[in-house]
Amino acid sequence: MEDWIPFFQIFLNSPCPESDASQWLQTNFNPSSNTNPISTTSLLSLLTRISDANSDDPSSLQKKRVMWVQTLPNVVQARILSFLLYDNQRFCRNDLCGLARTVLTRGKNLDFWVKKAAEQLLDSVSVSDYRWLSCLNLDSEDENADEEFYSIPDWLSDAAKDNEPVLPWLPISPDELIAERPSIGSVCNEDDSIVSEKQEEFDEVKLEIDVDERKFDDPIDVEVEKTAISIKSRLLNLESTSEAVDLANEIRELYIRCGKKYSLPVLNVIEPWSANDEISAVLMSRFSVDDLSWHSHVLCSIALPKLLILNGPCSRVLLSATIEYCKAHHKAAEYALLLPLILRSEGANSHICDVITRIVRECMHTAHVSAFCQKLLCEDKDAKRFVCLPCHRCLISDGLVWTESLFGLWRNILNHDVRLVQDSVDRLVDRVCEFGDRYSKSLKFGNFVLCLVSKCGPFLKRHKVLLTEVVEKTDTIVTKSIISKLSAL
Repeated sequence: MEDWIPFFQIFLNSPCPESDASQWLQTNFNPSSNTNPISTTSLLSLLTRISDANSDDPSSLQKKRVMWVQTLPNVVQARILSFLLYDNQRFCRNDLCGLARTVLTRGKNLDFWVKKAAEQLLDSVSVSDYRWLSCLNLDSEDENADEEFYSIPDWLSDAAKDNEPVLPWLPISPDELIAERPSIGSVCNEDDSIVSEKQEEFDEVKLEIDVDERKFDDPIDVEVEKTAISIKSRLLNLESTSEAVDLANEIRELYIRCGKKYSLPVLNVIEPWSANDEISAVLMSRFSVDDLSWHSHVLCSIALPKLLILNGPCSRVLLSATIEYCKAHHKAAEYALLLPLILRSEGANSHICDVITRIVRECMHTAHVSAFCQKLLCEDKDAKRFVCLPCHRCLISDGLVWTESLFGLWRNILNHDVRLVQDSVDRLVDRVCEFGDRYSKSLKFGNFVLCLVSKCGPFLKRHKVLLTEVVEKTDTIVTKSIISKLSAL
């Protein structure tokens, strides 16, 4: 496993992981090693190795069986699947099909980009197996492809004799070599058995981040509602930190008692966002339930409502508490804070953008930010699902509202050395062309375009003429600098 660490670090740090990983695999290819062989076979063996993982249900002690690749961060999973698609000629087609199918068994609970990458891989390498011809006792195309991939080359078979080794340094006959070939396909082909044994387990897996699809018209238990109303009245009259700590413990116990199904409705009754910033900071620091959905509910009921109406600098105590919480819960930060803030119906103002910039810089890996940006800029509405309470839904739109401050936020993201993909750059260019006339005298807009040209130059060659026409119509102190950089592309 240690020998593969540099390979997997490529998917975390490289701006072009597919080509870099392919080059690394070719350079370090060493299938003859007795201890840790580096080959396409050993790579697929590692990725498809069955591992035990904790159940997403915190109340369940039962482990769930998944492939090792599914235990990696979603960003890394998506990039690995993209690499397998990029370099699929070096792998057995059946093995790749089995891997992609197993990944997709998670269905709607699967991360958006992991699902897209797995679907693209499956579409590219799978072919019809013509099951209706099975009555004719013909081998399917998949079986023939599998046999062809693992078969000994003709020139080697012809040269080898029945009782002689295949090669002098390989003391094994051709028949033994075929019999002992690595059976990675058998691991992936266990899909049916894994699914049949664990289907209920996969079906019960909830989204890591619950989207705003809760039914708030379902009645809450009377005792639970009474307790929530009592907590709400006490929340507005807290006088000390110790009282806030005790109240936070009560809210946490109430959540455990009513379960995640009613956690948002209960928080909607309590209205924790009505507390002052000092009390809010204490509440977030004390909410330590090991449940991914709870983390998103905490952010959308405490930090998000305060930040959505932010019209001045955020208080230091609230910002510090929010950043510390987001550091520990990246996924919740993305869906319950960053997405709804950026999608603010009136547009994200400069103060909100400052908060988002701090969270992005201090809490998220640049690869995670790149994937988040691609999701934010794409046209798929399902990719922009977020978590919020119904009473705050009117403050959030379904798409980006392009203000001057939002262009400034994109500039801050680019200056954080976030490597955007070509698709994201293309969509940003479209927005530059769309809003070039409106913000022709805006320095924030001009600085963003200058940063875009400086950081993403190789991706802008196809847009050089179009961008030059747009920039020539602007009138800021950076206009000449932008034109100069564009002419140098």
